[in-house]
Amino acid sequence: MSSPTRETPARTPRVKQKRGEGQWALGYREPLNPNERSKKDDNPLNVRARIENIYARGGFDSIDPGDLRGRFRWFGLYTQRKPGIDGGRTAMLEPEELDDRYFMLRVRLDGGALTTEQLAVLAEISQTHARDTADITDRQNIQYHWIQIEDVPTIWAKLEKAGMTTLEACGDSPRVILGSPVAGIAADEIIDGTPAIDEIKRRYIGDPRYSNLPRKFKTAVSGQQDVAHEINDVAFVGVNHPEHGPGFDVWVGGGLSTNPMIGQRLGAWVSLDEVPDVWEGVISVFRDYGYRRLRARARIKFLVKDWGVAKFRQVLEDEYLKRKLTDGPAPEVPATQIDHVGVHPQIDGKFYVGAAPVAGRVSGATLLAVAKAAERAGSKRVRLTPHQKLVVLDVPEAEVNGLKSELSELGLETEPSPWRRGIMACTGLEFCKLAIVETKARAIELVTDLEKRLADIQAEIENPVTVHLNGCPNSCARVQTADIGLKGQIVTDEDGKQVEGFQVHLGGGLGLDAGFGRKLRGHKVTASELTAYVERVVRAYIAGREPGERFAQWVLRADESVLQ
Repeated sequence: MSSPTRETPARTPRVKQKRGEGQWALGYREPLNPNERSKKDDNPLNVRARIENIYARGGFDSIDPGDLRGRFRWFGLYTQRKPGIDGGRTAMLEPEELDDRYFMLRVRLDGGALTTEQLAVLAEISQTHARDTADITDRQNIQYHWIQIEDVPTIWAKLEKAGMTTLEACGDSPRVILGSPVAGIAADEIIDGTPAIDEIKRRYIGDPRYSNLPRKFKTAVSGQQDVAHEINDVAFVGVNHPEHGPGFDVWVGGGLSTNPMIGQRLGAWVSLDEVPDVWEGVISVFRDYGYRRLRARARIKFLVKDWGVAKFRQVLEDEYLKRKLTDGPAPEVPATQIDHVGVHPQIDGKFYVGAAPVAGRVSGATLLAVAKAAERAGSKRVRLTPHQKLVVLDVPEAEVNGLKSELSELGLETEPSPWRRGIMACTGLEFCKLAIVETKARAIELVTDLEKRLADIQAEIENPVTVHLNGCPNSCARVQTADIGLKGQIVTDEDGKQVEGFQVHLGGGLGLDAGFGRKLRGHKVTASELTAYVERVVRAYIAGREPGERFAQWVLRADESVLQ
């Protein structure tokens, strides 16, 4: 008689545990990458004392590497690229091999707001400490180069005496707040966001509670759509509520770089007084729930994508604000991009005059001359724009033409060609350690060439065709949202040589054309071919467009053969 067989119980399949993303709110407090370890070791805001008391006295060789390539950023300082290192070697060298003994320094200018006295101080610092360098960035900052660590305390003293700062101009912190350059004076503005910007600065900038974020945090606040709100981490966009009147529509989760995403509406309307509290709630969600394990996923846009806006709003309301937000309407998208260039009436009867340097490249001498010209025209206020432009406010009508003439003599055109008006470029190979190709000088050369080669069709271009050049994939110059976006990389030319060139993106935009257009598969242009390529594509657009059709619209339907 055979013995009964014993059935082997079925094995329960092992469920693979999802790896933690380093979210503090879920208990993942351990440092998960070198950046997180650095911030845990010492709050980056503490580095100022070491700069003032140790490094400025001991010189470059006295700087601790952890401060040099990490915590310095919280005060706007990056080492600049050592001269003579070509772009093909960028990814091959260690940071210390790329470091020069000089620094790039960003001055934080929330809303791009300056008095002429402050502009003169910025000019003096440029001429005395930065070899006359000064670039207007697309974050409304002024960026210097050739700064020596020994001079930094003196520079801070000059800035702070004039009411300016470099505090949290960079780093994993709440960086400069974009604001409308024409806040409070523009005829089309729904509401002036300046009081909210000022209150956020007063309450939160430099606060240790918000100085250790998963990564950088970018904010935009404007009563009209002139600050690229769609690509900020949080944005407050002017809108009229049918019951509550003028206020702001809240957006979250925008950003570019290698994983571009358009921000999403929370569907919430907030009053001017509520903006700082809601801002604090959003940045707190990011601080506590943001991903800290992988640096590449540490922006708020990835959290918003994974959660969806409904969950994000619920967490914001339930855990941070402790109240429900008011539902609100979407803002009406303007028909054309607002870039503030030219002469425009203010609501008080005066005028603002917007001028275009090429890709934001100016100098200390230029800034000082602008300050003096503005004062001669009766103005005391100047603004920097998110499009690397400069605006003089409060100009009496009788002084407009004289100011335009003076700005033109400085290379700041108030009636620029479409190419000068629509060009943007990042810092590039000249100073940036991440760059692969040169951008600023190439942008200047490109504008000069296009003004000559496309003079015959210039009058036919109703809207500027924007051309943005970036030295690497990080998109500091917003290549994915340009009509013609050019991302720097090393490419192979016809002779098989490795040379500087660009990956081409076409038809990106914000506003009516919000999106990232077309990335031509495998299509790259060498730097030497760049002017001819842009000319060819623009001529194809003029020849093939429908009446009133914008470049971004045409690109989406154009045959790829005419885009090559």
